[in-house]
This record gives sequence, structure tokens and C-alpha cells, in this order.
Amino acid sequence: MGRLDALRQLNLIKWLREERQSRKLSLFIVFVALLLDNMLLTVVVPIIPSYLYNLDESPDVMLKNNTLSQQGPPAAFHNIVSLYDNTVRSSASNTTARTTDMVPTPPAATELPHNSSDCPQSTSKLLDENVKVGMLFASKATVQLITNPFIGPLTNRVGYQLPIFAGFCIMFVSTIMFAFSSSYTLLFLARSMQGVGSSCSSVAGMGMLASVYTDDEERGHAIGIALGGLALGVLVGPPFGSVMYEFVGKTAPFLILAFLALFDGALQLLVLQPTKVEPESQKGTPLFTLMKDPYIIIAAGAICFGNMAIAMLEPTLPIWMMETMCARKWQLGVAFLPASISYLIGTYIFSTLAHKMGRWLCALIGITMVGISVICVPLAKDIYGLIVPNFGVGFAIGMVDSSMMPIMGYLVDLRHVSVYGSVYAIADVAFCMGFALGPSIGGAIAESIGFPWLMTIIGIVDISFAPLCIFLRNPPGQEEKIAILMDTNCSMKTRSYSTQGTYYQGENMDPEYDDYD
Repeated sequence: MGRLDALRQLNLIKWLREERQSRKLSLFIVFVALLLDNMLLTVVVPIIPSYLYNLDESPDVMLKNNTLSQQGPPAAFHNIVSLYDNTVRSSASNTTARTTDMVPTPPAATELPHNSSDCPQSTSKLLDENVKVGMLFASKATVQLITNPFIGPLTNRVGYQLPIFAGFCIMFVSTIMFAFSSSYTLLFLARSMQGVGSSCSSVAGMGMLASVYTDDEERGHAIGIALGGLALGVLVGPPFGSVMYEFVGKTAPFLILAFLALFDGALQLLVLQPTKVEPESQKGTPLFTLMKDPYIIIAAGAICFGNMAIAMLEPTLPIWMMETMCARKWQLGVAFLPASISYLIGTYIFSTLAHKMGRWLCALIGITMVGISVICVPLAKDIYGLIVPNFGVGFAIGMVDSSMMPIMGYLVDLRHVSVYGSVYAIADVAFCMGFALGPSIGGAIAESIGFPWLMTIIGIVDISFAPLCIFLRNPPGQEEKIAILMDTNCSMKTRSYSTQGTYYQGENMDPEYDDYD
């Protein structure tokens, strides 16, 4: 049996080596990398607010206990129970009373209200947690925001394999730090370190998919599948973290994630060979040139403002639930379950449908839905009232991400050099700006004017931004790029859509470039 197992393992390794150039394996690796990154991103959402509140509360509890002990011995020492005749004698007097004759206190008088142990004892301290939790959550996105402009050009020089593997190594260390950190400073450092690893994985991963899937429809479908990994991580993270935190402890979920990260790292070593440096065959458009492209900026803005809504919800919704609903620990994560499930559904449906209906229209409807849904969140009176608005938020963000991520690659093909590291660095910068500004600004706003006003503000911002997506309906291309795309001998053909029908660029087309709806 031992030889048979060894032979099977050898055949598996041989098959992986033979399939190194397979696009499906590359897609699977990016899927797993995004899954782990976003599980680590969201698993802390239900854990950190409650954990930090308990950390801040424990010194006060100890101080209160010390004060009570200094005031005098407990009342139990003033009474002596006689086991001989079952009486209670007071040390201050000679009064004696039989315990059987003593009137018991009615249970209703001493019974605590339901979920009283889950209700915060200090509302002011709970409100103060908004800023601390917001800054901690924003640290990852802020560091990722700073790192992205360096990772994009780096992938053009060394290829995509090495940055993806470096991202795995950094995220593994970050996960271990989360598991064993017991102070705000160490948690902040672990969250910040995750930003560097996430930048490497997401920028290089999306760039690699755009380079191996050259057809616009195939690329949109592949990126939709990769975003499914992101969606699955967002889906599993909060409920997994909250249940494990309540019933097992803080360390357990992070150790499980670290084990899964080791599996992904081994797969990358076998398939991608990250020790090999494979630079791009042509020099890409400079990052700052891409940042000045108004169409890329609009697409990046849609990603930013769409995701900023859920980024503001993550640190503030659990605290608002603790304050208004006395929610238990597991409920803090389960509340995000409708948004996670609907995001997974939205990315799967619109990875194909957005290409047919027009990605600009898909993004416009999605951002509008995000704005309406977040305005409805504070109307909930209990955890069941959060199901519909959170479902709407997740589904709408899935529409935006599954339409805007492929259009970033399409805009580079149409208007610039088809090298994708820098443009997906911009896309990730937009994503990170939402998750950096959202928690940091959202926590401060929730503390000063309240959670309902916070949701109203971000809802109005999203609805106001939505009409700008109309400009993405027919982005103009450079003439020389159009000539290349129209060349029938060109290996890369991207689809273009107009109201008259569907065409392949390079096959029976007029000299004018077709509309992209």
C-alpha cells in the first residue's frame, strides 16, 4: 500500500508539472489565493470588535473587584451556617433563623434579562471602539494602497509568479500573528502586514489572468470565477470567525487559515515555479499615464465607491448591533452572511451576463442598488431585518466588481499597451481606497453623528456617482490599437458590442471601431 500511495503521489506531481501551462490551473491558483486573502480579511470582522471591547473592559473589571475587596470582606463572612441544626447565625447579633423557614427570593426578582451577558456594560466605551476598530480594519487597505503602485510595475519586470508566491509567504506570517497576538499593537501590525501580501497576490493574480485569457468574453468569465474565490472568502469568513470565536476561541480560525495557506503555497511551488523570473515581452504603459486616463479613473471610482459601502459596514455594523440589539458573538458574523451569499451569486451571474447587457449598464445599476440598500440597513430592528438590505448590498457589489474588473483590462487593450500589471494595480488601489477610507472615516462618523446618518451619507454618494458609468458605454480607442485589434492575423481578438449586433474585431468589420456597450 505504501508503494501504491507513493506512485499515486508521483503521478500527481508529474501531472501538475505537465499542466503548468494550463490556464485552468492558473485560474485555480488565483481563485485559492483570493479565497484565503478575503477569508483572512473578513474572519476578523466579528472577532475584533468584541475582542478589543473585552480587552479594554478587563482592566476596569479588575479595578472594580479590587475596590470591592478593599471595602470589606464579603457578606458571607458575617453569617455562620450551622450544619448541626440547619440554622444561620449572624456574627453581629444573636439572631437565629432556620433556613427552611426563610422566604426565598422570587426568581423574577433576580433573573437577568435575556442576553444580558451579551449586552455591553458601557455604551460610551462601545462607541469609542468605533474609531479603534475602524483604524485597525483600515490599516490593511492603507498599506495595500501604498504598496500597489510598486507591485504593478514589478510584475512587468519579473513576471507574475514570484509576486504571487511572495504574497502567500507574507499572508502566512500575518495569519500566525493574528492567531497569537493579544494586544492592539500586534493586531494592528498583523493587519498591516496582510496588506502587503494581499497587494502581491491580487495585482499579480489579476494581471496573470488577463495575460492568459486574451479574448474579452473569456477574460470576463475567468475574472468572474476568480472573483468567486473572493466572494467565497467574504461569504465564509464572518460566520466561520464568529462561530469559532464563540465556541473554540480566537486562535483556532487563524490556525485553520494558516494550514490552508500552506496548501496554496505548495501548489504554487509545483505549478508556477516562482523562482523563475519571466518579464513581459513588451514594455507596458507607465502607471501615471494610466492614472490620467479618465475612463480608467471612472471604472476605478466605481470599484472604490461600490466597495466603500461594505467597508463602512464591517467595523460599524457589529458595534451598532451590540448597542441596539444586544447581539451575541456569533450573530455579529452571521449578519454579513446574506451579503456574502448574494455577492457570490452576483459575481457568478454577471461574469457572463454583464458582457451581454453592457458592463457600463451593469455597473450603473449595481452602484445605485448599493446606495439604496445601505440606506435601508439602519431600519432593521433585529438581525432578521438585516437580511434584505445586506443581501441587496452584496448582490449589487457583485454586479459592480464582475463588470468593472474585466473592463479595466479591456480599456488597456483598447487605449494602451496590453500589459496588465499596472492597470490591475490601479484597480486594487481603488478597491483599497474603499476599504481604507471606509472604516477610518466611517468609524469617526458613526461615533460623532451615529450609524444611521453614516449609512445615509454613503448611500447618497453611491447614487450620485452611478451616472458617470454612462461614459464607459463607448470609450474611444487609439487608431493604431484599433488597427491591431482589427488585424485578422492578430492572436488576440476582443469582442465589441453595439445596438446593431455582435461582432468580432478583425472579422468583417467596418473601418470605424464598434461600440462597446
